[in-house]
Order: sequence, then structure tokens, then C-alpha cells
Amino acid sequence: MSKKAPSEDEKFLFVDKDFLNSPMAQADWAAKKLVWIPSEKHGFEAASIKEEHGEEVLVELADNGKKVTVNKDDIQKMNPPKFSKVEDMAELTCLNEASVLHNIRERYFSGLIYTYSGLFCVVVNPYKMLPIYSDKIIEMYKGKKRHEVPPHIYSITDNAYRNMMQDREDQSILCTGESGAGKTENTKKVIQYLAVVASSHKGKKDSSAGELEKQLLQANPILEAFGNAKTIKNDNSSRFGKFIRINFDVTGYIVGANIETYLLEKSRCIRQAKTERAFHIFYYMIAGAKDKLREELLLEPFSNYRFLSAGHVQIPGQQDDEMFEETMEAMQIMGLTDEERIDILKVCSTVMQLGNIAFKKERNQEQATMPDNTAAQKVCHLQGINVTDFTRAILTPRIKVGREVVQKAQTKEQADFAIEALAKAVYERMFRWILGRVNKALDKTKRQGASFLGILDIAGFEIFEDNSFEQLCINYTNEKLQQLFNHTMFILEQEEYQREGIEWNFIDFGLDLQPCIELIERPNNPPGILALLDEECWFPKATDVSFVEKLMNTQGNHMKFAKPKQLKDKTEFSILHYAGKVDYNATAWLTKNMDPLNDNVTALLSNSSSQFVQDLWKDADRVVGLDTIAKMTDTSMPSASKTKKGMFRTVGQLYKESLAKLMTTLHNTQPNFVRCIIPNHEKRAGKLDANLVLEQLRCNGVLEGIRICRQGFPNRIVFQEFRQRYEILAASAIPKGFMDGKQACCLMIKHLDLDPNLYRIGQSKIFFRTGVLAQLEEERDLKITVIIIAFQAQARGFLARKAFAKRQQQLTAMKVIQRNCAAYLKLRNWQWWRLFTKVKPLLQVTRQEEEMSLKEEELQKAKDVATKFESELKEITLKHTQIVEERNALQEQLQAETELYAEAEEMRVRLAAKKQELEEILHEMEARLDEEEERAQTLLLDKKKMQQQMQELEEHLEEEEDARQKLQLEKVACEGKIKKLEDDILVMEDQNNKLVKERKLMEERIADFSASLAEEEEKSKNLTKLKNKHESMISELEVRLKKEEKSRQELDKAKRKLEAESNDLQEQLADLQAQIAELKAQLAKKEEELQNALARLEDETAQKNNALKKIRELEGHISDLQEDLDSERVARNKAEKIKRDLGEELEALKSELEDTLDTTATQQELRAKREQEVTLLKRAIEEENRTHEAQIQEMRQKHTQAVEELTEQLEQSKRVKTNLEKAKQALEKETSELTMEVRSLAQARQEGEHKRKKLEGQVADLQSRINDSEKQKAELNERCSKMTVELEGVTNLLNEAESKNIKLSKDVSSLSSQLQDSQELLAEETRQKLQLSTKLRQAEDDRNSLTEQLEEEMEAKRNMERHVSTLNVQLSDSKKKLEEMSGNIELLEEGKKRLQRDLEAANTQFEEKASAFDKLEKTKNRLQQELEDTLMDLDNQRQIVSNLEKKQKKFDQMLAEEKSISSKYAEERDRAEAEAREKETKALSLARALEEAQDSREELERANKALRMEMEDLISSKDDVGKNVHELEKSKRGLEAQVEEMKTQLEELEDELQAAEDAKLRLEVNMQALKAQFERDLQGRDEMGEEKKRQLIKQVRELETELEDERKQKALAAAAKKKLETDMKDLEGQIETVNKGRDEAIKQLRKLQAQMKDYQRELEDARAAREEVLGTAKESEKKAKSLEAELIQLQEELAAAERAKKQAEAERDELSDELASNASGKSALADEKRRLEAKIAQLEEELEEEQSNMEILNDRLRKSAQQVDQLSNELQTERSTAQKNESARQQMERQNKELKAKLLEMENQVKSKFKSSITALEAKVAQLEEQLEQENRDKQATGKSLRQKDKKLKDLMMQVEDERKQAEQYKDQAEKATSRMKQLKRQLEESEEESQRATAARRKLQRELDEATEANDAMSREVTSLKSKLRRGNEPSFGSTPRRVGGGRRVVEDASEEEADSQNDYNGTKSLE
Repeated sequence: MSKKAPSEDEKFLFVDKDFLNSPMAQADWAAKKLVWIPSEKHGFEAASIKEEHGEEVLVELADNGKKVTVNKDDIQKMNPPKFSKVEDMAELTCLNEASVLHNIRERYFSGLIYTYSGLFCVVVNPYKMLPIYSDKIIEMYKGKKRHEVPPHIYSITDNAYRNMMQDREDQSILCTGESGAGKTENTKKVIQYLAVVASSHKGKKDSSAGELEKQLLQANPILEAFGNAKTIKNDNSSRFGKFIRINFDVTGYIVGANIETYLLEKSRCIRQAKTERAFHIFYYMIAGAKDKLREELLLEPFSNYRFLSAGHVQIPGQQDDEMFEETMEAMQIMGLTDEERIDILKVCSTVMQLGNIAFKKERNQEQATMPDNTAAQKVCHLQGINVTDFTRAILTPRIKVGREVVQKAQTKEQADFAIEALAKAVYERMFRWILGRVNKALDKTKRQGASFLGILDIAGFEIFEDNSFEQLCINYTNEKLQQLFNHTMFILEQEEYQREGIEWNFIDFGLDLQPCIELIERPNNPPGILALLDEECWFPKATDVSFVEKLMNTQGNHMKFAKPKQLKDKTEFSILHYAGKVDYNATAWLTKNMDPLNDNVTALLSNSSSQFVQDLWKDADRVVGLDTIAKMTDTSMPSASKTKKGMFRTVGQLYKESLAKLMTTLHNTQPNFVRCIIPNHEKRAGKLDANLVLEQLRCNGVLEGIRICRQGFPNRIVFQEFRQRYEILAASAIPKGFMDGKQACCLMIKHLDLDPNLYRIGQSKIFFRTGVLAQLEEERDLKITVIIIAFQAQARGFLARKAFAKRQQQLTAMKVIQRNCAAYLKLRNWQWWRLFTKVKPLLQVTRQEEEMSLKEEELQKAKDVATKFESELKEITLKHTQIVEERNALQEQLQAETELYAEAEEMRVRLAAKKQELEEILHEMEARLDEEEERAQTLLLDKKKMQQQMQELEEHLEEEEDARQKLQLEKVACEGKIKKLEDDILVMEDQNNKLVKERKLMEERIADFSASLAEEEEKSKNLTKLKNKHESMISELEVRLKKEEKSRQELDKAKRKLEAESNDLQEQLADLQAQIAELKAQLAKKEEELQNALARLEDETAQKNNALKKIRELEGHISDLQEDLDSERVARNKAEKIKRDLGEELEALKSELEDTLDTTATQQELRAKREQEVTLLKRAIEEENRTHEAQIQEMRQKHTQAVEELTEQLEQSKRVKTNLEKAKQALEKETSELTMEVRSLAQARQEGEHKRKKLEGQVADLQSRINDSEKQKAELNERCSKMTVELEGVTNLLNEAESKNIKLSKDVSSLSSQLQDSQELLAEETRQKLQLSTKLRQAEDDRNSLTEQLEEEMEAKRNMERHVSTLNVQLSDSKKKLEEMSGNIELLEEGKKRLQRDLEAANTQFEEKASAFDKLEKTKNRLQQELEDTLMDLDNQRQIVSNLEKKQKKFDQMLAEEKSISSKYAEERDRAEAEAREKETKALSLARALEEAQDSREELERANKALRMEMEDLISSKDDVGKNVHELEKSKRGLEAQVEEMKTQLEELEDELQAAEDAKLRLEVNMQALKAQFERDLQGRDEMGEEKKRQLIKQVRELETELEDERKQKALAAAAKKKLETDMKDLEGQIETVNKGRDEAIKQLRKLQAQMKDYQRELEDARAAREEVLGTAKESEKKAKSLEAELIQLQEELAAAERAKKQAEAERDELSDELASNASGKSALADEKRRLEAKIAQLEEELEEEQSNMEILNDRLRKSAQQVDQLSNELQTERSTAQKNESARQQMERQNKELKAKLLEMENQVKSKFKSSITALEAKVAQLEEQLEQENRDKQATGKSLRQKDKKLKDLMMQVEDERKQAEQYKDQAEKATSRMKQLKRQLEESEEESQRATAARRKLQRELDEATEANDAMSREVTSLKSKLRRGNEPSFGSTPRRVGGGRRVVEDASEEEADSQNDYNGTKSLE
């Protein structure tokens, strides 16, 4: 950088260091006290301070020496020459506008266009080509850090690229600036640099190397051709913003790119300024297209196109035809086909041809016509659409008005607007299509993009004279970008200060811009500008003025919103941006935001014959059509305009969304900022307009960044540099010898006595505020001047002494020369001397021989030396040849090694890539390993849980066995009850016969009711159609509610069935009969209610129709009134016009009268008459006005009254309607429920059998539904609250219905006597239901605990199901055997006697072992209970711990809230200060205005005096004619009026000044009060904190005691656990002893097997007898009632016996199977098993045959009615046999019990033998028992069905043919009756819901309690953290650095300076404690 002769390109990069280090400049700055003062021409000028007089300073300008007095506040400090042309302006010690401008100016004049300003890189457009973008420069910047090389766009790009590669963080480069500042050029340079750097890594072998880079570079010419244009400021100005996203892979290669655009200036393609051009492509195409292409595109000369307003405007140094070829070539490279290119050019030609379509207005009409349609034909030819359709769509488009489509004629203005809008839209869509194709071409590569680098090229902040919607969007974007900059700068500063360990109150400067951003983008409360604009777009008759008025009303008080002082137009408003105040004009904002198009034309284009045009107009349905624009102007309802609201998006919405996406991507990247500046508007190199540059620096945010820098410590120096430069100021402070740099700096600063607020000492640097280094530089200069003066004195003395000594030596030499000269003068004439001088040279001739000999010796020596050299040379040559050979060999080796090295390098690169991949795989595998370890741990925990569950299941099994024994005892009792119930059934049957007769009467009534019901249903259908239109939402909610209720009902039913199935199944017959009787009565009541409700409905519909008629009449009346009002308005307008005309005439008359005042008396008389006429006219006008106003008021009153009446009627009709609808809903519900219940009763029998099988599956489903319902519960509760309001109306109707029910109940009093018995049963049921509801509540509480157990049991169940599957087959076989054996009980009595003997012996052994086992079980249960208690205690302790943790979290939240409150106070204080400053500025401006007004007043007074003097002169020289006097008086009056106006203005200004001063005083008082209040609040908080601290310490102590108690309990639990383990071991020992009994059980089994063979033989004999007995029994059952009752008893008893027998035999079979599996050698058992299975199969076949026989017998039953008399004798005999069977059955039951006891003994013995299989067998047994229970339930269900069938058979015996009709009628009645049952159920469910609500309230209270406990826990945690702090209180770093609170969980940062001070005090108190 500091070369002596820098090259040509380095001159434009490096600063001349000689200039910087010049002592002259340093001395000049120090001596003159140079400062900056403001200048209009140069911005700021250098000057030296001469004198100071208070606030004013006398200054001498440095350039011309002129002296000027300047205000002290206007002066800005100048930096020392050391900082001249500094590369980073953030390093300037005096950071101010003048210094920044001067630095940029100096660098610009030196050719240095790039300068850093903190994070910014500021670029000034040089307006000439500089040699700083060559490949050499690229190589220079490759891989270099920012501070190693001078500022350049390459440095920014390279740093971004390196950061992306190293940190794997996405990067972005943001280029902003005005048009012509060089944004696009800099983005090109960025892409150029990346294309070189990112592709340079690729090898030469890659054939596709650079393809993507080439495309990336070629994308720019295409976008420039279609998106750039010539403007006044710039010849190649980008008229759109773009974000270029370049993707890179892991190795840093460019993988692809993507370009997004923003705010294309569409309007440029239709109109431009005089010297400006449209988009380049239009000019390229016309100039460059060849003949054939011209014909195809229908091109014309430049002058023929109206849209090219300035014709052919040439760009200097650019040929349009050449550029056309380049663009076409670039499009080819990007992969666009020839057809696509021609289609694009056709669209461009279409846009220009659209401008040539001309419209004319018809003579008598506003309608537009198209006289010449040649341009339209060309447009249609190019776009592939029909001409006639196109002209019709433009001139008379079809518009939708309400529901009708109308053709509306367009005016000339509307047609022109439509054509221009179409041209803009076509061009924009084509531009988007091209962009899409470019992006597609750039994203071709298949490689994965790891990270990206984005380049944003967007317009900077703009403040023009007329700012429109586009400027608002651009300025909004720049506000967001500036906020991003402020935020990133804040983060970097924060990181720097944290790294260096500096105390600093962090301020997020990004929040400064938030109010302005919210003003623009806020969606609601209150809505921002864009939201209001979108809202206004949807209102009919909305205008730009109404939008601005609404904006003024909503945002008028916003701090960043202002009204312009001088309102030129009603559509103006102002926004205070960070760059300054901008006045916006909102004209045509609504149309710009909606971007409307002629939807008729867009529909044509979407159906074009050209595929390209179709693709452009795919989304034509989303266009804002003409109908919406018509609604904006015409009168229409708002609802009509809202229909299309969701179909398209406004421009504002789309832009806001795209900007939000951009900002999210930028926030996710590391941004790099480039700010481009335009130096002058003349495009001249080397000229810099200071004011222009300053304005851009403000707009670009550079000065904003400097403002942020000033807040912190912008100047930072490394310790060594600081010591080296400023050690001279504190030389005595640093001792000799080595010292650390930090210590030395600390000593130096102490010696300098600097204010601690001005500096901070970090870890490696020292930080200073602005201006401190300048002060140190001044002190250093003073010190250096003193030292240099002393040094100069010493040097001058030394030089003087040296010169004096030299002079002395010269004197002595001169004396010697003089002496020698005198001696020579004496000798020169002496002869002997002459002779001596001549002879002396001849004396050497005698010595020649001696000299020759000497020469020969020297020659000989030389020869010897030569010979030696020759010999040495030969040796050297030999060595040389050897070395050359060795060198060649080494070179060959080197080449080989270099090749190997290259290969190794390639291998290394590959290995590095593989290493990265393997590392990633390793990380993944490690993560997987961790996950697998976690899984393993969870599985271990699950294993432990499973073991616990197994133990619990064992206990459960034992309990189940006890329960089974109890159930057997209960069964005997139940059998007795069944006999009683059968007697009751006989009684009920007699009652049933009576009811049958009554039923016939009821059926007749029902027939009448059904006819009326059919009519009512037709009416209800008509009503439903009306209802569906109005109440779609309500129906949806009701459906959801019903679903929820159904799911609840299903859950409740499932629970009830599971709980009460064992008790209620036997009593269902009696219950159903009672219900049927009750439901019949209820059915009749409901039908009467239905008729009444329907009658009421008809009345209400009639009322509704009348109301609707009245509404129509009133609407017609309103329309008449509106017409009258309009006519009155027209009359009033005419009257006002007449009034204005008369007023004008009056004024004219007045002026004439004043002119001719003093002429004649006749004129005066005329004047008086005219005045009288005028007064008369005035009175007449006033009277007319009064009458008009009176009429208008009357009309208004009438109108308001009519409207009020209408509204009242409407409300009444609505109420009536709602009541009707509610009634209708209730009726519909009732009818639907009745029909549903009728069907459900019919299907109930069939479903009963299926439900049992599905119950197990439903349990799992129910659990999932319960979870879902709990989630939906919260939602439904909210909906229910809404529905309750609607339900109130329904309840009223229900009450009325109940009153009618009471009336009907009187009619049914005759039936009540017969139904008393059934009602008593119902009452019992209701009691049971109430009991069940209480049980349900308990069950709900228990459910939560049971669900957990269920989940654990389900897992065990799945494992067991596999074992059960094999056992199920055996069970089914055994069941079939048992069913067949049930009929042959009599034959098996002998076998039973034998078994009894064996069983008695086994029972004695079993009882002994059972007693021992019971003891063991008791001990086991006791131990398990203790274990459960300990586990419960553990769970409680865990809950307490979790509660404590929640409380800690709550305390943390409270702390955060307190912080937010303190930050709010700080913000309020800042706002108050800002307002105070604004008020002060206003006061100053008012004071200045007052002074100006006083000056003007004085001038006016002088002028007044002069005029008075002139008046007096004129009066003295007055003529006879009084005209001059009159004129003078006129002028006098005018002047006096002016003087009075000025006085009033002066007084107003003085009042305003006074008010401003008062406001200032008030603000100061408020500020003081706020400060005092803030301090009080802080003190109060400190006190509160101390109190909380004390409380927390107490709580902590209490918790510590609780923890100690818990530890003790845990220790006790551990001891109990050890005891349990010892007990378990003892139990295992006891179980081993029990195993010995197994052998005896095996012997008994063998005996049983022998008995089984005997049984099988007996079975075969018994089958024949059984068939005969069954046949006779069935026939007799069908014939006689008495026989049926006895048979039912027998079947039930048999079923019970069979169950017991099945259980015993099933257990026996299981034992036999297990024995067979254990003892594989016992083949005899296997053979027997096979035989048994074969026999079982035979039995099954026989069973099937019997079932078929049963069906045949059922058919014969009808015929056998005649044979009843004959069989009566046989019945008596059969009864006796039946009694014998009963006695036999009882004996069998006893034997079965004994067998069961023996089998239990056998099971225990088997369990004791097989330790390992105990758990599995027990699980199997449990499952088998469950299956047995299920089978029992099945049997009961089948028993019930049999009973029902028997009843039907009895009825058939009584009435064969009549029974069918009665059964059908009975069914109908039953279905209607069930509705009442359902209502009762609903009431029950409602009561249950109320109980659930109560439980919910209780849960809420419980939650609040939990939250309170959590808060307590949080406080306790805080106490622990405070304790830890107190322990650390004596540490020295407590107050200096921010501490962590809550055990290192959260850093408490101070939000403001005041809070920081208070926190420091608080910390101080803590440390003292």
C-alpha cells in the first residue's frame, strides 16, 4: 500500500500516506483551531475561531479570510489531519455531518469512490470508467479481510462469500440509492466477482464449467432490456427493484440463482417525459428487427407510435440495433426458443399498437366510438383474438349489476383508461413470464444448494415535489431496511462490547423506526395507511378525498403523521420518516391500489388462439373488473361489492407480502450494506454538489448510522497503539521495565484525569466517545511542539559549534599554504634547483636489468599459477558434468513428485469431502445412538412396570377367584327370584289381555293422528326449506352438539352396561313391559302437543306474511320520500344559484354606487331606491330559504318516523320468526326422535347380540373418544354458552307442552289404574338411575386412575391373547360337548356317584392345602398394600416437586413483567423528552416568526405614515371634483384594514408564543413530576422486593424441612421394600412345598379320563332318548301355557347347571392339555384327545341337524293348535318326568361344585410344580374366566330371546291371525312410547351435565390452588437463587457485570439508565449484606 511509485489502478484505491503524515497540516490544524461552519454553496466551510461572545463566535474563513459571526450551536468540530481521507468514517473522532461530507469529498476528488462508514460501504458515482475492476484487482481482493485492503465492492463481496463458507450462514448485500447513483453497476460487479471466485475452484476437465456463471451474467442484459429505461438522471436506469439470490453448494461452487422483482414502473410504457425513453426493448425492436420480422410483428417507424411520446431518443455511445442482437443472443443462451422470443416481441408490438387506438365522442351523447379500427385489427392479429369481440368489449362491455348482466356504453375517457390499463397489464405479465423463464434456466443444476448470497438492488429513499403511491412503497421499504441496519448494528455493537467485557446499557435502535412502520403497515387498532387504503377500495362512492379524511381521523394524533401547513389539495398528508418529512398526494391511489382492468378483454385474451397469450392470462378471473369500478362511482349497496372481495388481492397487500418475505430472508441472513450516492445531476466527473450529497446521506441512513455510533463508543484503539501514540502525555506514569498493555493504559488514563463516562477499557482495546481522541491529539501536539523546540535548540547549538571548529581548521591550513607558496617563489629562479628537477627522472635507467629479472620471476610465478588453475578447471568440469546429470535426475524426480502431489491434492480434496460426509454420518449415528440409549432406558423402565403389573395381575386373579365363589352363592339366590318372577309373568299376561282390548281403541286414535301427522309433515317440509336458508350456522352447531351428546350417551351407556349387566339382565323383561305401558300414555300426549304446535305455527306464518307485506309498503313509501327529497334538493340548489346571482348583482351595484357617490342628487335617490329593492329581494330570499328549510325538516322528521316504524316492525317480525323457528325445531326434533326410537326398538333385539361382541373393541375406542371429547369439551362449552340463549326459547315451548300434557293426562285416567304396577317399577328404576348417577360421578373420579391401569393391562392382554387363541379352540369344542351332554343328565348319575367318592378324598387334601395357600395370600396382599402406600407417597412427593418448579416459572414471569413495566416507564420518559424538544423548536420558530412580523409591521407603519403625508398633500391640492378624494379614502380604508390585520396577526403570534412557553414550562414540571414518581416507584419496588425476599427465605426454610421429611420417608420406604423382598423369598419357598401335591392330582386325572370314556358311551345311548323328549317337550310347550312356564324354569336351571358344568369341564380339559404338553412321552393321552375331537365334530353336526329340526317344528306349531286336547294327558306325565329332571339337576349341581373344588386343588398343585409357567397360566385362566363370563352373558341373552319367542307362541295359541296386526300396532305404540323414555333419559343426562359442570368448577378451583402452589414454588426457587447470590455477595465482580438470576436460567438486563443505577444500588446493598 505504501509503495514509492503506485501503479495506475492503485491510485484509485490507496490513500497517499505522505499527505496524511505531513507535519505542516498538523501544525496548521493545532494553531488555527479549525472548525466547520454551515455554508449554502459548499455545505460546510473550514474556519478558525477568533473570538467568542457568549452564544456567538467570530470566525475567519480559511479560503478567503473573511470574518463572519456564527451561532455556537451551528459550529461543528474538525478532525485532526491524521483522520483525513480515512477509509472508515466510523473511526473519525469527531462524528458529524461536516466531517463525513468533507471526508467523502476529499476521497472523491482523489479518485477514491469507495468509503466505509461503519457497516456501510458508501459509493459515489465517478461518471467515468476507473481501472479498478480488472482481473488483477479481483486477485488482489481474493481471501483478504476488510482491514487488509482498501474499501471496494469486491471487499464487501469477498467478506460475505468467506463468511458464508466459514460460518455456513446465508449472506445478503443491500445496494440502495437514487436513480443514477450506480446501484445496478455495483450489483453487476458483485455478480462478476462471484462468477470468477466461485467458479475458479473447478478443474479444467469439467466441460460444463462456467455454463451457469455465463447464464447468470447473461440474465442481466435481458432484464435491462425489458426493465431499464433512459431518465433525466440516468441513461440506463432500472425501473424495478430486484433481489438476486445466488445459491452455493458445500464446496462453494455456484449451484443456481433466483431473481425476484419489486415495483415495476408499468406507467413508463404508456407515457414519458420529453427527454426520457420508454423501456429499451421498444427501441431495440424497431431499430434492430429485419424485414421479415418487421412484417411479422407489424412494426412501424418511431413517430407513428403515440406511446413513444418523444419519438426516437438516442442514448450517446449506444446503438439500438446492436443492443437488439445482444438481447436476442442473451435470450438464446438462457434457453428461450425462437417461437417464445417472437411471442415476446409480439406482446411488445401489441403494447405500442394499443397506443394507436383512437376514440371519439359522439355529438349528442357521452358514448365513445372507434372511427378507425386498423390499430385494433393489428392488436387482435398479434394477440390471436376476434376484432368485433375486442371492440365490443372496449366500447360496450358487459357489467354485472346485482344478479343481472348489462351492456354499458363507455365514455371516451373510460375507453382511453381501459386501453392504457390493458397495455400496462400486458407488459407487466410478459415481464413476469420472462423473469420466470430466467429463474427456471438458472435453477437447472441438480446439485443441492447449501447456502445462498442475496443481492438487493432497490431504489433508495425518495422525497420529490409530488410524492405518490410508488414513493410511499419505496420509502416504506427503506424504513424496513434502515430498521434492519439499525438492528444489525446494535447486535454487532452488543457483541463487541460483550466480547470486551464493557458496561453498556443496550439500546435497540431498530425500535426508533417502529412507529413510522406501524403507521404504514398496521392492520388494525387503529389501521395503518395501507390497511385503510384496502378498506376504502371496498366502499362504494369512495374517493381519494374520503380516504385522506378517514386517514386524518384515525391517525391524526400519531407522532409520525402530520397535516401539511399549506393545503394545496384535500388529498395531501405528511409522514415524518427517519430521513425527513415527506408530503404525499393521494390522487388516484384507489385505482393504483386496485389496478383495475376491463374483464371482458381479459376473458378474450385468456381464450386466445396463441398459447403464449393464454399462459400470460391464466389468472384472468382474479382481475379487478369493471363492475367493481362501477360500484366505486355509482350508487350501490356495500354488500354487492363485497362479493368479490376474496377473489383478488390489492397492489398494497401483494407488495406488503412480498416485502415481508424479503425481510424474513434478510433477517435470516448476515447483511452487508452498500449505499450509492449521485454527486451531481449534470453527470459530470469530478464535481460534487454538497447539499445533494448531504440529502442523500440522510436518506440512505448513513447519518442515522453515525447517530447510533455517537450513542456508544465509536473510537476504539488497541492497547499497544494507544500506548505508542499517547505515552508521551503520561511518560512519568509508566515505570521502566516490562508492563502489560492494559495496565499501562489504565495508568496513562489515570494520569490524564479523563471523565470515566468518556472511555471504557476492554480486554484488548480501549474505547472512547466521540471527540475524545481529538482532545488527546491536541494535547499530544502541544507536548510534541515543546519537545521539538527543545530538540531544535540542542541541534542548532551542536551545528554552530561544528561550524566554528571547521573555520578554525581552515585558518591553520591557509597559513601552511601561504608558507609553502613563499618558499617556492624563492627557489623557482635558482639554477641548481632547475638542474635537480631535470636530472631526477634520468636516475632510474641504471636499474633496468634488476627490473627485468624481477619481471621474469613474476612471469614464472604466473605460469605456475595458470597450470594449477587448468588442473583445477578440469576437476571442476568433471564435477560440473556429474552435478548436471544429478540435477537432470532430480528434475525428473521432481516432475514425478509434482504429478504425485497433484494427484495427492485431488485425493485430499476428495477425502476432505468424504470426511465431511462421514462426519455428518457420524453425527447422525451419534444422535441415533443417543436415541437408542434413551429407548433402551425407557424399555428397561417399561420392563420394570410390566413386572409390577404382572404382580398386580396375580393378586387380581386371586381376588377374581374369591369373587367367583361369591357369585355362585348369589346364583342360587337368583334362581329363587326367577321362580317368583315367573309367577309374576302369569299375572302380567292376564293384564296384557286387558291391555290388548284397550290397544284397539288406541290404534283407531293413532290412525287419525297419523293422517293429521302426514298433513303436518308436508307443511313442515315447506317450512324446513325456508329455515335452511336462514339458519345454516345454527344447524351446524346443533349437529356438532348432537354428535357430542351421542358420543357422551354411548360412553355412559357403555359404562352402565359394564357396571349393571350382571344385575339388570334378569329384570329386563318386567322393566320393558312397564316402560311400554308408560310410553303408550306419553305417545298420546305428544301427538296432541304436535297438533297444537302445528296450529300455532300456521298462525305465526300468517303474521309473518302480513309483516312482510307491511315492510314492502313501507319500502315503497321510503322510495317516494327519497324522490321528494331529491326534488327538494334540486329546488334548493336552484334557489342558491339565484341567491348567488343576486349577490353578485348587489356587489356590482355597490361598486357603481361608491364610484358615483358625490356626482348628483338624482343618483343618490336612485341608489336609495335600489337599496330598498335589494333589501326587499333579500327578505324574499330569506323567506324562501326559511320555507325550504322548514319543508326539509318536516321531510326529515317524516322520513325518520317512517324508518323507525319500519325498524320496529322488522324487529317484531324477526322476533316472531325466531319464535316460529324455535318451535319448529323443537317439533322436528321430537318427530325425528320418535321415528328414530321406533326404528331403534325394532332393531334393539338384533343389536343386543352384536353389541356384546363389540364391547371389548368399544372400550378401546371409548378411551380414545374420551380423550378427544375432553379436548372438544372446552370448545363445546363455549358453544353451549351461546346455545343456552337459544335453548331458553325452547324451554318456554316445552313448559307449554307440559301444561298440555297435564290436560291429556286427565283423559288417560282410565289407563292409569292398570299402569300403576308398571309405574312403581319405573319409580324403582329412577331410584336405581339416581344411584347410578352418583356411582357415575364416583366412576368419573376413578376413571382417571383406571385409564392408566387399563393401558398397562392392555399391553399384558396383547401378550396373553396369543396364548388364548389356541385355548379358545379347545374351549369352543368343550362347550359344544357340554351342550349335548345337558340333555343326558339322568344317564350320568351313576358316574357321578363314583366321582363323589373320589372327590371326597380329594376335598380333604384340598382343604388342608387351601388353608396354607390362604395364609400365604394374606401375607402377600399385606406386603403389596404396603408397597402401594409407599408408591403413593413417592408420587405425592413428585407432585410437590413439580408444583415447586411451576411456582419458580411463575416467579420468573413476574420478574419479566416488572422488567417490561420499567422499560415502558423509560419509553414514556423518552417520549416526554422528545415532545419537550419539539415544543422548544416550535417556540423558537414562533419567536422568529414574531420578529419577522414585527419587522413587517414597522415597515407597514412607515409606509402608512408616508401615505398619510401624501393624503394631506392631495387634500391641500384638491379640485372641485370629489373623485380623487373618494379614491384616496378607498385606499386609506384598505391600508387601515391591512394594518388592523397585521396587528391581529401580531397578537395571535404573541399569544402562540406565550402558549408555547407555557406548554414548555408545563412539560418541564411534568418531567420533574414523572422523575419523582419514577423514583418513588423504584423505591416502592425495592421495598416490595425486600419484603418478597424475606417471605421467600421463610418459605425456603419451610421447604427445606419438608425435603428432610421426604428424605426420611424415602429411607423408610426403602427399608419396607427390603422387607417385602425377604417375604417374597419366603413365599417362593412355601410354593415349592405345594408343588409336591401335583403327583397326586395327576393320578386323579387319569381316573377322570377313564370316567370320561364311560360318559361318552352313556352320551350315545342318551341321544336317542333326548331327541324324543325334546320333540314332545317342544310340542307341548307350544300347545299349553302352563307347560311353557315350567319348561322356561327347566331351561334356565339347565343353563345354570350347564354353565357350572362347562366351567368344570373346561378347567379339566385345560389341565389335561397342559399335562399332555408337559409330558411329551404320554402318547395315550394324545390318542384320546384325537378321539374326543372327532366325537366333538360329530356332536356339532348333530347340533346343526337339531337346529334345522327346530325350524321345522316352529312351522308345525300353527297346525298343532287343534291337537292340544289330545296331548293334555301326555302333559301330566311329562310334568312328573320334569320334576324328576329337576331333582337330578340339583344333584348334578352339587357334584359340579365338588368337581370344581377338586380342580382348584389340581391347579394349585400344577402351579407349584411349574414355577416358570405360573404367571402365564394365571393370565390364561383370567382370560378364560373372562371368556366364560362372556359366554354366560351370551347364554342369558339367548335365554331372553327364547322367552320372548315363547311369549309370542302363547299369543299365537290365543290369537293366531289377529296377533300379527296387534303386534304391528304394539310396535308402533312402543316406538312412540320410547320417546318419553328418551326424554327422561335426557333429563337424567342434563342433571349429569350439571353435576359435570359442578365438577368442572371444582377442577377450576383446584387449578387455581395448583397455580397458587406453583407461584409459591417459584418464589421458593427465587429464594434459593437469592441465597446463592447472597453467598456470592462478597465477590468483587458483582456490580460490574450483568449477573444471572435463577440458577443461571435468565440474564436480567437493565432496560434503562435509571433502572441500571437503581439496580447497581440494589446490588451494592446485597454485597454489603
